[in-house]
Amino acid sequence: MIKEKKPLAMCEVEGLLKKVKETDRIKDLKTFIKKFSETDEKKGKKIEEELEKLDIIKIKESDIKKIIDLLPENAAELNKIVTEASLDSDETNKILEAVKNNK
Repeated sequence: MIKEKKPLAMCEVEGLLKKVKETDRIKDLKTFIKKFSETDEKKGKKIEEELEKLDIIKIKESDIKKIIDLLPENAAELNKIVTEASLDSDETNKILEAVKNNK
């Protein structure tokens, strides 16, 4: 039964999987996350806090989680993540700087 629906970054999922009984399916999921996630849970939380401090109304929580997963390095990559909002150059630079400083 689904109790709550909220976006999670892959590093957060990895942290939650540590609390679950180890099965073949869980092992496969952990392998997948390690293959595609570049951040650990601590760094992911730090990036999330920095992005929330920026107080940019245009980006949603799901966008923040995608940014944590993909760690964009330039405006083009960031604009592919934040598709529903049009960020100005100042907002884009602030987001990219927060990601860069916390990699």
